[in-house]
Amino acid sequence: MGEPTEFYATETWTAGIIGLGYVGLPLAITATNAGLPVIGLDIDATYVDRLRAGSSPIEDVPDEQLAAALAAGLEVTTDTDRLGDADAIFICVPSPLGRNREPDLSYIKAAAETIRRVAHPNLLVSLESTTYPGTTEDVIVPVVLDAGLTLDQNVWVAFSPERVSPGDELKIADIPKVVGGVTPASTAVATAAYERLVASVHPVSSAAAAEMAKLLENTYRAVNIGLANEMSQLAEALGIDIWEVIDAAATKPFGFQAFYPGPGVGGHCIPLDPQFLAWRAREANFATRFIDLAEQVNVAQPGYTADRISALMNEQRLPVNGSEILGVGIAYKPNIADDRESASIEVLRELEAKGAVVSVLDPVVGRKRIEEHGFVAVDPGDDLSRFALAAVLTDHDDIDYAALAAAVPMVFDARGTYRARGLSAPNVHAL
Repeated sequence: MGEPTEFYATETWTAGIIGLGYVGLPLAITATNAGLPVIGLDIDATYVDRLRAGSSPIEDVPDEQLAAALAAGLEVTTDTDRLGDADAIFICVPSPLGRNREPDLSYIKAAAETIRRVAHPNLLVSLESTTYPGTTEDVIVPVVLDAGLTLDQNVWVAFSPERVSPGDELKIADIPKVVGGVTPASTAVATAAYERLVASVHPVSSAAAAEMAKLLENTYRAVNIGLANEMSQLAEALGIDIWEVIDAAATKPFGFQAFYPGPGVGGHCIPLDPQFLAWRAREANFATRFIDLAEQVNVAQPGYTADRISALMNEQRLPVNGSEILGVGIAYKPNIADDRESASIEVLRELEAKGAVVSVLDPVVGRKRIEEHGFVAVDPGDDLSRFALAAVLTDHDDIDYAALAAAVPMVFDARGTYRARGLSAPNVHAL
């Protein structure tokens, strides 16, 4: 191999990627586009067959992009032994929370065991799955040492957090990459490797620092969303329009960044990542008061939203029990079909618990997924006049909100959708 940093900076090395989901598949495409041989591993044979056929299950990877990568040599497989040919292995597996909101490292540990079986001298291992500070050192390093390798001599281990935002135009190659090795040599080697994949790399002093940087990014968002949600509740109690207040505050050119209230937080990061940090803090006997308070506010927000809808209906002398309510949007963010941890679904469950008859309009998520959640699916062209109220919970662009307000007697706007689009109607009520 020679000098490892020079090898990863200049040679045509092979990238192995464990996990071909929202993080791994875009990374595999990025590495292929960089001219590197790529071996992508996933344990789901049906999923791999779909990828081989050029059908992408990931919205941010169009079929034609996947087909081009396959034609360029991208290999997707369920055969773990194929990773034995990789010079660098990137772990991109899920890292959920367990039943008691503790980190579930089972996928990361399974990936580590795979690496134990295929490990060979002159190997870079990089963990990208979000996790608590210390995971790379505690889980990955012992595995490579048990495989007979020696840190800084023939194996280098690092953490580089994924930065994927489904539905956004920014691609992995355009997003700065934070990289932290378990040793300075590992940081240098991993930095050289990632510089082949992305335009900008920001090295930090340790894997733990990189792990914590990822958690800070999303904890920052969770805490500020929690503040916006709590401020919206206070504004409602005081008879003040919170959207007007935020617009006014956002005119300040320094010291303020606008965050907006909504029905809650969702997706694969914001509801989960702060809890990795809170769990690790408890291990260190440290109280994460801001994180815990934001969690309490955000977790309660779907119930608050459902209560606001109930109150609005009661003002019109309409019972929630037995009334037909249309949920508009169940994805966790606009213009994507991803409904993981979606607060919109929680709002609708709360309304169902109050006796409402709930249907859903979401042309992005689609009828099949809506029905899998047990809701009645409504198409954009359907007659909506039977609904007592429509609750805008996810503000997809391809919904005609003016037509919605004209068709339904009451609209509850939990996203500031009408204000943002310059629309108004007397029957639209904002969160």
